[in-house]
Amino acid sequence: MKASITKRLVVGAAVGGLALTLAACGGSSSSAPAPAGSDTGSAAPADLKPVKLQLQWFTQGQFAGYFAAVDQGFYKDEGLDVEILEGGVDIVPQTVLAQGNADYAITWVPKALASREQGAGITDVAQMLQRSGTLQVSFKDKNLTDAASLKGHTVGNWGFGNEYEIFAGLTKANLDPAKDVNLVGQQFDMVGLLKGDIDAAEAMTYNEYAQVLEAVNPKTGELYQPEDFNVISWEDEGVGMLQDSIWANTDKLENDTDYQDTTVKFIKGSIKGWAYCATNVEKCRDMVVAKGSKLGASHQLWQVNEMNKLIWPAPNGVGVIDEAAWNRTVDLAMNTKNLEGATVLTQKPEGLAYTNDYVNKALEELRAEGIDVTGENYQPITVTLKKGGA
Repeated sequence: MKASITKRLVVGAAVGGLALTLAACGGSSSSAPAPAGSDTGSAAPADLKPVKLQLQWFTQGQFAGYFAAVDQGFYKDEGLDVEILEGGVDIVPQTVLAQGNADYAITWVPKALASREQGAGITDVAQMLQRSGTLQVSFKDKNLTDAASLKGHTVGNWGFGNEYEIFAGLTKANLDPAKDVNLVGQQFDMVGLLKGDIDAAEAMTYNEYAQVLEAVNPKTGELYQPEDFNVISWEDEGVGMLQDSIWANTDKLENDTDYQDTTVKFIKGSIKGWAYCATNVEKCRDMVVAKGSKLGASHQLWQVNEMNKLIWPAPNGVGVIDEAAWNRTVDLAMNTKNLEGATVLTQKPEGLAYTNDYVNKALEELRAEGIDVTGENYQPITVTLKKGGA
């Protein structure tokens, strides 16, 4: 079974292509963490069901809720022994899942849907991020405040499937990505922006945007401040696409009752983990740092806090896949062309592309346990970044 498109977007040479690997989320780590946490006595270790979760990037605050679910025993409460598999540059989480090397995977919806179109048997069972966190960041003096203003400028992107919103935003602004802007390949950092090689750099609210605020402004000798930059939010531009979600094996969902039950339990434990991180930001930061992330403590605190902003509030319950947001993502994926004139999808997803059955069951049980699954009163904390994210 062909599980993904492997052709990578090449920019800066008037050539582009689709790529379906991992989210551009930055960071690095030493090794995947082993399950740990308090044993609540709900099940003896020998009775726990082994489950593997494939992340889409290295160990960092982007995945704090899953680490919290391990450390706090939320998965154990559900009878699961969850092993978290670290992602990386050469790891395509949806492919790992489709090939049976993981039970669940975290990845962005457009990437996963493109893999499905190529034959990957995977289904979105919980949409953890309620909104997109992708930005284009530029220095204030460039006056780049919306997609239309990018005309004639050098625009950075990571490729690897992270460029879809950029193409969609440019297209919506009636710009031709191949002619009206100079698209260039960007490393998974903000060095190109800070050196002046890139006018508007791609960034995630929870990662690369913090990197510029952790850098020293040579004019002042102090760290850069938000007022030194303009930020274009692709969510605000109306082209935000669904990002981090939990994907499961389609065939098992349709034929394996034990896997169906495990899916509810896994979603339930994951939501508990993120609910914990909503009110225990510093503790979740500490967990991620302890797992081996090489990003600094203040950067990780920022990251957990910003991830919380993308998850909470969730009026319908965290994890519920909103039909309108899903349809927007599919429509953009079908109608936005890249530099070669190709689209992410050639047709609407067929079969069981997503389902709310399992997340709704998990939410029902969580509500009965008194867990806040909407975050109606959620309030982010204030994070002070340090030089280099230390």
